[in-house]
Amino acid sequence: MDKNKYFRTANFYAACYLFSRGLELVGINKDNPQKCEFVFIDIPEREILLAAFNFGKENSPEMMVDFRKAVLAIRTLKDKLYQP
Repeated sequence: MDKNKYFRTANFYAACYLFSRGLELVGINKDNPQKCEFVFIDIPEREILLAAFNFGKENSPEMMVDFRKAVLAIRTLKDKLYQP
């Protein structure tokens, strides 16, 4: 597996944000029972998206996500997280 092709994060909310913004989740690394990593196919825009997520001002257009997409992202990631 080419590590540069993938982006990993243990931050659930950042993972939900990236998923709701269209990044493709390819798996969840559960090797560490105390901390899982969400693995996405990396794209050039990911750095910009994470900068907006981490440092964007409240109500900035870069941060806005359709609430239904956010709910779907939370449900999908939780479902995948708790699958055996």
